[in-house]
Amino acid sequence: MNSRASVSNTAEPSYENSNVAILEGDWAWLKRLPSGHFRSINPKTSDVFELMRDIRHENLNPFLGFFHDCGIFAIVTEFCSRGSLEDLLHNEDVKLDWMFKSSLLLDLIKGMKYLHHRGVCHGRLKSDLLWTAPEHLRTPHPGQFGTYEGDVYSFSIIVQEVVLRGPPFFMLQMSAEEIIQKIKKPPPLCRPVVSPDYAPTECIQLIKQCWNEQPDRRPAFDEIFEQFRNINKGKKTNIIDSMLRMLEQYSSNLEELIRERTEELEIEKQKTEKLLTQMLPPSVAEALKVGGTVEPEYFNNVTLYFSDIVGFTTISANSEPIEVVDLLNDLYTLFDAIIGNHDVYKVETIGDAYMVASGVPVPNGDRHAAEITNMALDILSAIGTFKMRHMPDVPVRIRIGLHTGPCVAGVVGLTMPRYCLFGNTVNTASRMESTGMPYRIHVSHTTVKILLELKEGYRVQIRGRTELKGKGMEETYWLVGKDGFTKPLPVPPELKSGQMAHGLQMEEIARFKRKKAEAQLAKKK
Repeated sequence: MNSRASVSNTAEPSYENSNVAILEGDWAWLKRLPSGHFRSINPKTSDVFELMRDIRHENLNPFLGFFHDCGIFAIVTEFCSRGSLEDLLHNEDVKLDWMFKSSLLLDLIKGMKYLHHRGVCHGRLKSDLLWTAPEHLRTPHPGQFGTYEGDVYSFSIIVQEVVLRGPPFFMLQMSAEEIIQKIKKPPPLCRPVVSPDYAPTECIQLIKQCWNEQPDRRPAFDEIFEQFRNINKGKKTNIIDSMLRMLEQYSSNLEELIRERTEELEIEKQKTEKLLTQMLPPSVAEALKVGGTVEPEYFNNVTLYFSDIVGFTTISANSEPIEVVDLLNDLYTLFDAIIGNHDVYKVETIGDAYMVASGVPVPNGDRHAAEITNMALDILSAIGTFKMRHMPDVPVRIRIGLHTGPCVAGVVGLTMPRYCLFGNTVNTASRMESTGMPYRIHVSHTTVKILLELKEGYRVQIRGRTELKGKGMEETYWLVGKDGFTKPLPVPPELKSGQMAHGLQMEEIARFKRKKAEAQLAKKK
């Protein structure tokens, strides 16, 4: 047998020409040979198999035998469950630092050093021609026979793959055929470009020595081994140490990542809880979060606020849908900011109707009447200067109704639970609003009674007996102010006959329509 026995006639494994099999209870890998490649095993081939069988090294995949049956010819080796070096490099989930990369390369060097000491050339560190030495590319049958120098060149290309985690020559942005032609016919010399940002300078110098155009000037693997050990300045570089370092780094990174994710989760949780407490009373929200039930609760005395926009139907008829949405959003944002200054709970909004309660879900003695009344004065003062974006010249007037009495509160629904109030008090408060007047706070007798008992300087005027639907005639009042309340209140308009339904003067709408028509005409011009 030639002192430079070559195993280059073994095909590189791939999904197309490889299979997994079971040999004596263990998984094995079949490296299939092209059909018709072997008709029989001659003495020379048998000698190669004998040599391969005797090769045993921790950095080499051991040869187990030769399979020849059913028209299949294959080399049998141990099955590597974690895949090849190429699989590892292509796995983006695995982060490789320089120490880990150098561990992989040092193991490769040790394996090749062992082979060359046994007088064996690998010849197929990679079957593709991009890994093939220039001198072999220029022969009629590139890669048919291996050489020590050719193995060194192929090793240098693999180092580029590991260091940059990319295919050979990828930075040149050329096709494989173009690269091969340039390698075969220098000058200029065609080699990969490896930046010092990715590997120590000594490593890059070693790579350049290994892919030298002159085969006899390439270092042997004994020299490569010594140089590579010096690159890491004597530090131990083995896979176990590198993996332990990576695990420590991953653990540290994971702890930091968990901390960041926990903080983000806590922020999102707070946002969710804030949103939930805006939709439901805090006590109710807490009970629902832990899967509890909220029993209906009876309240002896609460004060309710109802308001709506007078002339809303007329405004809507003369507005685009998005303009109506903007109007309500602007108005309710204003109201929501005001109610935050008072001990009240916003129950719901339905269209242009706005409902607020005090004394529920948390009782507050007789303060509920004062809290709702103070809030109503603030809202009425704010609405006096409120402007619609699309109708700035048309005033937005609201009617407000207040009433005090008992009610029952509870959560209704499971999919979209709502905290609702039930009872005659709710109906009466709604009637106080609907029978009110623009820019007026209409107050029932029961609410006025509590306000006067509080002696906080609330000023009311008797409206007289008012018919409330379903209630008959009731004595009602107008709230006109409070001692110490200095904010300006809008002046109620004088409504002509037939205008009480919508509260807007016809000339106000006519003026708006005229301006709108003029604007549209100007656009057409």
